[in-house]
Amino acid sequence: MVSKLSRAGVALAALTAASGAAYAEGEWSGNVSLASDYVWRGLSQSNEDMAISGGFDYANGMFYAGTWASNVDFEDGAEDTNMELDFYGGMASEFANGVGWDVGVIYYSYPDAEDADYDFLEIYGGLSYEFEGGVGIGGTVSWDPDSQNVYIEGSAGYSFTDEFAVDATVGNYSFDAGGDYTNWSLGGTYSTPVGIDLGLRYHDTDGEDMYGSIAEERVVFSISKSL
Repeated sequence: MVSKLSRAGVALAALTAASGAAYAEGEWSGNVSLASDYVWRGLSQSNEDMAISGGFDYANGMFYAGTWASNVDFEDGAEDTNMELDFYGGMASEFANGVGWDVGVIYYSYPDAEDADYDFLEIYGGLSYEFEGGVGIGGTVSWDPDSQNVYIEGSAGYSFTDEFAVDATVGNYSFDAGGDYTNWSLGGTYSTPVGIDLGLRYHDTDGEDMYGSIAEERVVFSISKSL
């Protein structure tokens, strides 16, 4: 079983609110990031090494679509998979009571995986809400209709200022074939005056016995830039 990094589309209401203006205008945007590890749902995808990632997004009204890529290292011998390339699209908005919603589909592909069948698709949906004072909560459910695997994640965050915010997540990955585990994280992001975001996040899981060192606790540092 191979796993990837979290993309919580509706983890916090603040994210939905921030993207709303872009949806109304119809915009292209991009991002690039350098991280000390690529962690997805608690498990390292880069064999605990550095990762470079980036992507492009288009949003118009409530509709959005995008693509994202990163280096990976699954230690898979002859396959020697080194790249993940994702494609996604969906709809996001909010109800009159301020509850944000997001539904979509994401396809995870591994173009250089040779004969290994790593590619899979997930359908996801989530809700989020931001309270007065900067506190936001959210929850997402992702379902793989082919393998019948389900991932559920909840999150909570707080924005101290426009530049600095912290959040925590707890998720559970349930596999139809067995191997379930729970993961959690705590981290913060600081947006510098020059437009570069600095992130620091602690990850851990209860899956060490099943997945070995890639499931152990770790702290990940990242530098990212919106384009």
